[in-house]
Amino acid sequence: MSDLENQSGDEGLADLAIDPEVLERELAAELLGDPLDEIACEESEDEALLAARECDAGLKWLLGGHEDRLQGLRVFCEYRDPRAVPQLLPLLQEMCPVLRMSAVYALGRNPSPVAVEPLLNLLQSDSNGYVRKAVVWSLGNHADAPVLNPLVRALQTDIAAVRLWASVSLAEAGMVSAAKADLAASELLVSLGIDSEPVVRSNCIWSLGQLIDQLEAPRREQVMEAFVQALVHDPEASVRDEAQAALEQLEQPDLLERVQTLVDEGLLP
Repeated sequence: MSDLENQSGDEGLADLAIDPEVLERELAAELLGDPLDEIACEESEDEALLAARECDAGLKWLLGGHEDRLQGLRVFCEYRDPRAVPQLLPLLQEMCPVLRMSAVYALGRNPSPVAVEPLLNLLQSDSNGYVRKAVVWSLGNHADAPVLNPLVRALQTDIAAVRLWASVSLAEAGMVSAAKADLAASELLVSLGIDSEPVVRSNCIWSLGQLIDQLEAPRREQVMEAFVQALVHDPEASVRDEAQAALEQLEQPDLLERVQTLVDEGLLP
Protein backbone atom coordinates (compact mmCIF):
# COMPACT_ATOMS: atom_id res chain seq x y z
CA MET A 1 0.00 0.00 0.00
CA SER A 2 2.97 2.28 0.40
CA ASP A 3 3.21 2.61 -3.39
CA LEU A 4 -0.25 4.11 -3.51
CA GLU A 5 0.63 6.49 -0.75
CA ASN A 6 3.60 7.68 -2.78
CA GLN A 7 1.45 8.14 -5.85
CA SER A 8 -0.96 10.36 -3.94
CA GLY A 9 1.78 12.42 -2.31
CA ASP A 10 0.64 15.50 -4.20
CA GLU A 11 -2.44 15.41 -2.01
CA GLY A 12 -0.42 17.34 0.55
CA LEU A 13 0.88 15.50 3.63
CA ALA A 14 4.54 15.19 2.67
CA ASP A 15 5.71 18.08 4.81
CA LEU A 16 3.34 17.69 7.76
CA ALA A 17 4.69 16.57 11.11
CA ILE A 18 3.14 13.14 11.61
CA ASP A 19 4.03 9.63 10.61
CA PRO A 20 0.90 8.09 9.06
CA GLU A 21 2.48 4.62 9.09
CA VAL A 22 1.26 4.17 12.68
CA LEU A 23 -2.29 4.49 11.45
CA GLU A 24 -1.53 2.45 8.33
CA ARG A 25 -0.63 -0.53 10.52
CA GLU A 26 -3.96 -0.15 12.28
CA LEU A 27 -5.72 -0.16 8.92
CA ALA A 28 -3.84 -3.17 7.62
CA ALA A 29 -4.95 -5.14 10.67
CA GLU A 30 -8.58 -4.61 9.66
CA LEU A 31 -8.14 -7.13 6.85
CA LEU A 32 -7.56 -9.82 9.47
CA GLY A 33 -10.22 -8.62 11.90
CA ASP A 34 -10.18 -6.05 14.62
CA PRO A 35 -7.34 -6.79 17.06
CA LEU A 36 -9.06 -4.67 19.70
CA ASP A 37 -11.86 -7.22 19.88
CA GLU A 38 -9.33 -9.93 20.68
CA ILE A 39 -7.60 -7.77 23.26
CA ALA A 40 -10.89 -7.02 24.99
CA CYS A 41 -11.54 -10.73 25.56
CA GLU A 42 -8.23 -11.29 27.33
CA GLU A 43 -7.78 -7.95 29.00
CA SER A 44 -6.56 -8.15 32.59
CA GLU A 45 -7.66 -5.75 35.29
CA ASP A 46 -4.30 -3.99 35.08
CA GLU A 47 -4.65 -3.58 31.32
CA ALA A 48 -8.21 -2.32 31.69
CA LEU A 49 -7.05 0.21 34.27
CA LEU A 50 -4.23 1.33 31.99
CA ALA A 51 -6.68 1.73 29.08
CA ALA A 52 -9.05 3.78 31.24
CA ARG A 53 -6.20 6.05 32.31
CA GLU A 54 -5.05 6.44 28.71
CA CYS A 55 -8.56 7.40 27.63
CA ASP A 56 -8.92 9.88 30.50
CA ALA A 57 -5.66 11.49 29.43
CA GLY A 58 -6.70 11.35 25.78
CA LEU A 59 -9.89 13.27 26.48
CA LYS A 60 -7.88 16.04 28.10
CA TRP A 61 -5.37 16.11 25.25
CA LEU A 62 -8.16 16.52 22.69
CA LEU A 63 -9.00 19.85 24.35
CA GLY A 64 -5.42 21.14 24.14
CA GLY A 65 -3.24 22.62 21.43
CA HIS A 66 -2.18 21.04 18.17
CA GLU A 67 0.39 18.59 19.56
CA ASP A 68 -1.85 17.64 22.48
CA ARG A 69 -4.73 16.91 20.12
CA LEU A 70 -2.51 14.72 17.97
CA GLN A 71 -1.53 12.78 21.08
CA GLY A 72 -5.17 12.41 22.05
CA LEU A 73 -6.08 11.23 18.57
CA ARG A 74 -3.40 8.56 18.74
CA VAL A 75 -5.02 7.32 21.95
CA PHE A 76 -8.43 6.94 20.32
CA CYS A 77 -7.00 5.28 17.24
CA GLU A 78 -6.01 2.53 19.68
CA TYR A 79 -8.70 2.56 22.36
CA ARG A 80 -12.47 2.65 22.23
CA ASP A 81 -14.33 5.03 24.50
CA PRO A 82 -17.73 6.54 23.59
CA ARG A 83 -16.86 9.66 25.58
CA ALA A 84 -14.42 10.60 22.82
CA VAL A 85 -16.98 10.92 20.03
CA PRO A 86 -18.31 14.42 20.90
CA GLN A 87 -14.74 15.70 21.04
CA LEU A 88 -13.68 13.96 17.84
CA LEU A 89 -16.48 15.33 15.66
CA PRO A 90 -15.39 19.01 15.75
CA LEU A 91 -11.90 17.97 14.64
CA LEU A 92 -13.34 16.94 11.27
CA GLN A 93 -13.53 20.67 10.48
CA GLU A 94 -9.90 21.45 11.35
CA MET A 95 -7.82 23.27 8.75
CA CYS A 96 -4.91 20.87 9.29
CA PRO A 97 -5.47 17.72 7.17
CA VAL A 98 -3.48 15.59 9.60
CA LEU A 99 -5.92 16.42 12.38
CA ARG A 100 -8.89 15.70 10.12
CA MET A 101 -7.37 12.44 8.93
CA SER A 102 -6.53 11.29 12.44
CA ALA A 103 -9.99 12.24 13.74
CA VAL A 104 -11.55 10.16 10.97
CA TYR A 105 -9.44 7.14 11.89
CA ALA A 106 -10.33 7.60 15.55
CA LEU A 107 -14.03 7.68 14.64
CA GLY A 108 -13.51 4.45 12.75
CA ARG A 109 -12.21 2.93 15.97
CA ASN A 110 -15.07 4.52 17.89
CA PRO A 111 -18.02 4.18 15.49
CA SER A 112 -21.16 6.13 16.32
CA PRO A 113 -24.36 6.87 14.39
CA VAL A 114 -23.84 10.61 14.91
CA ALA A 115 -20.55 10.42 13.01
CA VAL A 116 -22.00 9.04 9.78
CA GLU A 117 -23.36 12.25 8.25
CA PRO A 118 -20.22 14.31 9.01
CA LEU A 119 -18.05 11.55 7.54
CA LEU A 120 -20.17 11.36 4.39
CA ASN A 121 -19.94 15.12 4.00
CA LEU A 122 -16.19 14.92 4.35
CA LEU A 123 -15.95 12.18 1.73
CA GLN A 124 -17.81 14.40 -0.71
CA SER A 125 -16.13 17.70 0.02
CA ASP A 126 -12.59 17.17 1.36
CA SER A 127 -9.87 17.89 -1.19
CA ASN A 128 -7.23 15.82 0.60
CA GLY A 129 -6.86 12.24 -0.62
CA TYR A 130 -5.47 11.00 2.70
CA VAL A 131 -8.55 12.30 4.48
CA ARG A 132 -10.94 10.70 1.99
CA LYS A 133 -9.00 7.44 2.26
CA ALA A 134 -9.47 7.51 6.01
CA VAL A 135 -13.17 8.23 5.56
CA VAL A 136 -13.86 5.21 3.35
CA TRP A 137 -12.08 2.99 5.86
CA SER A 138 -14.05 4.48 8.75
CA LEU A 139 -17.36 4.05 6.90
CA GLY A 140 -16.69 0.33 6.76
CA ASN A 141 -17.03 0.33 10.55
CA HIS A 142 -20.42 2.07 10.21
CA ALA A 143 -21.83 -0.64 7.96
CA ASP A 144 -25.38 -0.47 9.36
CA ALA A 145 -25.66 3.14 8.18
CA PRO A 146 -26.47 4.18 4.57
CA VAL A 147 -22.86 4.10 3.42
CA LEU A 148 -22.95 1.62 0.55
CA ASN A 149 -23.75 4.04 -2.29
CA PRO A 150 -21.11 6.60 -1.22
CA LEU A 151 -18.55 3.80 -1.09
CA VAL A 152 -19.58 2.69 -4.58
CA ARG A 153 -19.04 6.23 -5.89
CA ALA A 154 -15.62 6.34 -4.23
CA LEU A 155 -14.68 3.03 -5.85
CA GLN A 156 -15.82 4.31 -9.23
CA THR A 157 -14.34 7.80 -9.26
CA ASP A 158 -11.72 8.54 -6.58
CA ILE A 159 -7.93 8.25 -6.58
CA ALA A 160 -6.25 4.87 -6.24
CA ALA A 161 -5.54 5.13 -2.50
CA VAL A 162 -9.22 5.82 -1.81
CA ARG A 163 -10.42 3.10 -4.18
CA LEU A 164 -8.12 0.69 -2.36
CA TRP A 165 -10.03 1.06 0.91
CA ALA A 166 -13.43 1.62 -0.65
CA SER A 167 -13.18 -1.89 -2.09
CA VAL A 168 -12.55 -3.33 1.38
CA SER A 169 -15.25 -1.29 3.10
CA LEU A 170 -17.78 -2.38 0.49
CA ALA A 171 -17.40 -5.91 1.82
CA GLU A 172 -18.28 -4.67 5.31
CA ALA A 173 -21.25 -2.66 4.04
CA GLY A 174 -22.45 -5.49 1.84
CA MET A 175 -22.60 -8.04 4.65
CA VAL A 176 -25.57 -6.22 6.19
CA SER A 177 -28.11 -7.87 3.85
CA ALA A 178 -28.38 -10.02 0.76
CA ALA A 179 -29.56 -7.07 -1.33
CA LYS A 180 -26.60 -4.94 -0.29
CA ALA A 181 -24.24 -7.86 -0.83
CA ASP A 182 -25.50 -8.20 -4.39
CA LEU A 183 -25.07 -4.48 -5.13
CA ALA A 184 -21.60 -4.41 -3.59
CA ALA A 185 -20.58 -7.52 -5.52
CA SER A 186 -21.81 -6.10 -8.82
CA GLU A 187 -19.66 -2.98 -8.38
CA LEU A 188 -16.64 -4.94 -7.19
CA LEU A 189 -16.90 -7.14 -10.28
CA VAL A 190 -16.84 -4.09 -12.53
CA SER A 191 -13.78 -2.67 -10.77
CA LEU A 192 -12.04 -6.03 -10.87
CA GLY A 193 -12.39 -5.91 -14.63
CA ILE A 194 -11.40 -2.31 -15.30
CA ASP A 195 -9.38 -0.78 -12.47
CA SER A 196 -5.87 0.18 -13.50
CA GLU A 197 -4.30 -0.48 -10.08
CA PRO A 198 -3.39 -4.12 -9.33
CA VAL A 199 -3.76 -3.62 -5.57
CA VAL A 200 -7.33 -2.38 -6.05
CA ARG A 201 -8.15 -5.40 -8.21
CA SER A 202 -6.64 -7.67 -5.54
CA ASN A 203 -8.78 -6.05 -2.87
CA CYS A 204 -11.85 -6.47 -5.06
CA ILE A 205 -11.17 -10.20 -5.18
CA TRP A 206 -10.69 -10.33 -1.41
CA SER A 207 -13.95 -8.47 -0.81
CA LEU A 208 -15.88 -10.64 -3.24
CA GLY A 209 -14.59 -13.66 -1.35
CA GLN A 210 -16.02 -12.21 1.86
CA LEU A 211 -19.43 -11.61 0.26
CA ILE A 212 -19.84 -14.75 -1.80
CA ASP A 213 -21.73 -16.77 0.82
CA GLN A 214 -24.46 -14.11 0.92
CA LEU A 215 -24.97 -14.02 -2.84
CA GLU A 216 -27.70 -15.77 -4.79
CA ALA A 217 -26.65 -18.48 -7.23
CA PRO A 218 -26.39 -16.40 -10.43
CA ARG A 219 -24.23 -13.73 -8.84
CA ARG A 220 -22.15 -16.31 -6.97
CA GLU A 221 -21.42 -18.09 -10.25
CA GLN A 222 -20.49 -14.77 -11.83
CA VAL A 223 -18.02 -14.11 -9.01
CA MET A 224 -16.43 -17.54 -9.31
CA GLU A 225 -16.03 -17.10 -13.06
CA ALA A 226 -14.45 -13.68 -12.45
CA PHE A 227 -11.91 -15.34 -10.15
CA VAL A 228 -11.02 -17.83 -12.87
CA GLN A 229 -10.71 -15.10 -15.49
CA ALA A 230 -8.47 -13.05 -13.20
CA LEU A 231 -6.31 -16.11 -12.56
CA VAL A 232 -5.92 -16.71 -16.29
CA HIS A 233 -5.81 -13.22 -17.76
CA ASP A 234 -4.73 -10.61 -15.21
CA PRO A 235 -1.27 -9.33 -16.12
CA GLU A 236 -0.23 -8.79 -12.48
CA ALA A 237 1.08 -11.78 -10.51
CA SER A 238 -0.25 -10.44 -7.18
CA VAL A 239 -3.79 -10.34 -8.59
CA ARG A 240 -3.49 -13.84 -10.00
CA ASP A 241 -2.26 -15.07 -6.61
CA GLU A 242 -5.24 -13.45 -4.88
CA ALA A 243 -7.61 -15.08 -7.37
CA GLN A 244 -6.04 -18.49 -6.82
CA ALA A 245 -6.29 -18.10 -3.04
CA ALA A 246 -9.95 -17.08 -3.35
CA LEU A 247 -10.72 -20.11 -5.52
CA GLU A 248 -8.98 -22.46 -3.11
CA GLN A 249 -10.93 -21.04 -0.16
CA LEU A 250 -14.21 -21.80 -1.92
CA GLU A 251 -13.37 -25.52 -1.79
CA GLN A 252 -15.40 -26.20 -4.94
CA PRO A 253 -14.05 -29.44 -6.45
CA ASP A 254 -15.22 -28.57 -9.98
CA LEU A 255 -13.49 -25.19 -9.84
CA LEU A 256 -10.28 -26.66 -8.46
CA GLU A 257 -10.36 -29.32 -11.18
CA ARG A 258 -10.82 -26.60 -13.79
CA VAL A 259 -7.84 -24.69 -12.41
CA GLN A 260 -5.72 -27.85 -12.43
CA THR A 261 -6.71 -28.44 -16.06
CA LEU A 262 -5.56 -24.92 -16.92
CA VAL A 263 -2.24 -25.64 -15.21
CA ASP A 264 -1.84 -28.95 -17.04
CA GLU A 265 -2.57 -27.30 -20.39
CA GLY A 266 -0.05 -24.53 -19.68
CA LEU A 267 -2.69 -21.81 -19.89
CA LEU A 268 -1.80 -20.12 -16.63
CA PRO A 269 0.95 -17.47 -16.72
